[in-house]
Amino acid sequence: MPKIKKALKSLGLRIKTERKSQKLSQSELANLANVSLNFISQLESGKETVQMNKVLQVLDTLGLQFFIEYGKHGITYE
Repeated sequence: MPKIKKALKSLGLRIKTERKSQKLSQSELANLANVSLNFISQLESGKETVQMNKVLQVLDTLGLQFFIEYGKHGITYE
């Protein structure tokens, strides 16, 4: 799997895990982050065509931070 696809899948899984730990449905998270339910679904599944501004809205809503590092370390988030 290419590095970018792997990173997007990993990010989607992290968002899904955090959403569930906060006991939020996809619909609730979408409402809180002011994005569509479809967007949350696509984001959690690692779809490549997500919009970065909306990704950042979702991360902020969940209290997560996002860092991008170039080189062998790839994309990281907390």
